[in-house]
Amino acid sequence: MKLKKLKIMSLVMILSLMAGCSASKDDSTKQSDDKSKSSDKNVLVYGSGDYTSINPALYEHGEINSLIFNGLTAHDKNNKVVPCLAESWEFDKSTNTYTFKLRNDVKWHDGKNFTAEDVKFTLETIMNPKNASEIASNYEDITKIEVADESTVKITLKAPNVAMLDYLTIGMLPKHVLEGKDITTDPYNQSPIGTGPFKLDKWDKGQSITLVKNENYFEKEPGLDKVVFKIVVDAKAKAMQLKSGELDLAQVTPKDMAIFEGNKDFNVNIMKTSDYRGIMYNFNAPLFKENRELPNALSYAIDRKAILDSVLLGHGQIAYSPLQAGPYNNPDIEKFDYNPDKTKQELEKNGWKLDSKGIYEKNGTKLSFEIVCSEGDQVRIDMANICSQQLKQVGVDAKVSVKSEIDWENQDSYLIGWGSPFDPDDHTYKVFGTDKGSNFNMYSNKNIDELLQKARETDDNNERMKYYKEFQEEMVKDMPYTFISYIDAIYVGKSNVKGITHETTLGHHGVGIFWNIADWTIE
Repeated sequence: MKLKKLKIMSLVMILSLMAGCSASKDDSTKQSDDKSKSSDKNVLVYGSGDYTSINPALYEHGEINSLIFNGLTAHDKNNKVVPCLAESWEFDKSTNTYTFKLRNDVKWHDGKNFTAEDVKFTLETIMNPKNASEIASNYEDITKIEVADESTVKITLKAPNVAMLDYLTIGMLPKHVLEGKDITTDPYNQSPIGTGPFKLDKWDKGQSITLVKNENYFEKEPGLDKVVFKIVVDAKAKAMQLKSGELDLAQVTPKDMAIFEGNKDFNVNIMKTSDYRGIMYNFNAPLFKENRELPNALSYAIDRKAILDSVLLGHGQIAYSPLQAGPYNNPDIEKFDYNPDKTKQELEKNGWKLDSKGIYEKNGTKLSFEIVCSEGDQVRIDMANICSQQLKQVGVDAKVSVKSEIDWENQDSYLIGWGSPFDPDDHTYKVFGTDKGSNFNMYSNKNIDELLQKARETDDNNERMKYYKEFQEEMVKDMPYTFISYIDAIYVGKSNVKGITHETTLGHHGVGIFWNIADWTIE
């Protein structure tokens, strides 16, 4: 897998697999033409991470995608798959072929009709290796895409991958704009055209991205006139700008939440997520490549309860598995409960010895490494600092390094975050599979590859449950990460912002709050 430096601004972007359709189909909520011409009274200013490109086919981290684009399918407030650009579909099990019937009332933001050709173009763009899409492995099972007519597209798979309906929530791209162009460098990525409820108005680099409502949105006219993604990378600054009135909505840290509690001018939304944090060890780095025992041994040295209490103030849960937040979790696996003596035993069993300064070494190699964190994410930085202290207590020289750029290939480790509330294939296959698009630490385990492949290629839920439980059993024998905790997403908004569904389980970086943005209003 070709690895390269990525700007941290693109990593702190909120991951979005949401397609941006509202599950509501009630046309009675549609406003009149006169109201649609009203002045910009309803403007939501959202505290956002930074963006360099907006393109759902290439970049997974982009919550703004859900406002600009739609997929064939979408997720409702319970994260169930519902129709969106496709009004219906059928599955032929004998040929593993989905036939999607598309809506005929959808237009791109430039007024052109959305057709089946756009679907074919989008999926082939994602699957084209030269585009290096972060999500390409989600679509590996597609063997053929056929345009039957303008409103009918057939997608054939090599096996009945039941996660495909989730993956087809990905935003569609306009063929008439991008055909024949280099999608990785085209100016489209800074001036995107979609079918979604909002369209790009202006982009002030590093400052803000302004979206205006799509008055011709096929579902209904959005209740907000504008949504401004104001770029505020630092977590503390988001809280301060909320307090000062510069922002209407932002995700804040548990420690900053106290500023708003009890204040009638704000709503504090504590929302459950499937989003976990952990130390990702880089198996391209010599220390971990040559000493595969280290991730397992070091996992016993982390006091997760202390981190949950001190950093998250209890807003989350101790993590031990990437599938812990859903029905495919295996609660019977080794959880690596805090046991510093066990860390020392495992290290010494594998030939590590304490030197005169109290640091373990082996064959002249000191047990010393960096835990890299991204700029602006105070929760991860705080977690990493506590992990560093706890590791030092057992003879490990672990230093925290906060960086604006991430060198996946050459760093020692990284305070990673992943998690999806959707199908269990999401954020397992592409994260832990050998050479897959989001496997940033060069992790490779033949048994895990086989189990994840089998799990995605059966529609028998009992078999899937079996494979995913076995995957977790294999994982704890050869840990890719030290799991730390799942985190609640804390969104603070002005009390007049209406439409947020508090019961929706969110994903990585708290993604998903905008799933029904077309229904939002400001009183």
